[in-house]
Amino acid sequence: METLAGAIAGLRMRMFRLLMPGMMAVLILLSGSLFAQNYPVMQEAFARSYELEKAKKYAEAVTVIKKVFREDSYEANLRLGWISYEAGNHSESAACYLRAIKLRPYAIEAKFGYVHPLGALGNWDQVIRQYNDILSISPHNTYANYYLGQIYYVRKDYLKALKYLEKVVNLYPMDYDALVLYAWINLRMGKMREAQVLFNKVLLIRPKDPSALEGLSMIK
Repeated sequence: METLAGAIAGLRMRMFRLLMPGMMAVLILLSGSLFAQNYPVMQEAFARSYELEKAKKYAEAVTVIKKVFREDSYEANLRLGWISYEAGNHSESAACYLRAIKLRPYAIEAKFGYVHPLGALGNWDQVIRQYNDILSISPHNTYANYYLGQIYYVRKDYLKALKYLEKVVNLYPMDYDALVLYAWINLRMGKMREAQVLFNKVLLIRPKDPSALEGLSMIK
C-alpha cells in the first residue's frame, strides 16, 4: 500500500506537471509585456496624463498615453480606457477595457471600468454580464450586487433586484444607498410592513430624508 508521504509526494508531482504549462505561460507573458516596457517613460506619461485629467484636458491626456501605448500592457489599456471614456470616446474606451480584461481575466477593476463606456453606449445587457462576471469571481462584491439590483429595479424586475440588494444590506445594514433602494424594492413588491421598517431605518441614517419620507407617505 502506498504510504501517506508517498501519496502526497505523488500528488505534488502531478500538480507540478499540471501547473507547468500555466507557469510557462506566465513567464512568457512577463517577458513579453512586463519586462519589455520602458517604465521611466511610461511613468512620466502616466504622471502627465494625471495632470491633464485634473485640468479636464482629457483629449490631451489621451494623446500622451497613446505615445507610450502597448496593446499587451494591461496598465496602458486600463489608463487609456478611462481617459478615453472621460474624453467622450466611448467606443475606444470599451475596446481598451476589453483588451485589459483579456490580459487579466480575473481583474475585476477592468470589468468595473468596462461598464462605464458600455452604459454610455446603452449596452445594458453587456453591463449586466460584466457585473455577473465580477460576482463569479467575488460573490459578495457590494458594488456589483448593488448596481445589478439598481438595474433590475429600473427594469421593474423587483424579484431579481431584491436578491442583489438583500446581499448588500446584510453586509452593510447602515449603508444609506443600499437601504433606501432595498426599502423601495420592498414597497414596489407590496411588502408594506418590511418597507415601513426599512424606511424608518433610513431616517436613522439621514433624518428627514425626502426619499424615505415619500416612501412612508405611500404606505397606508
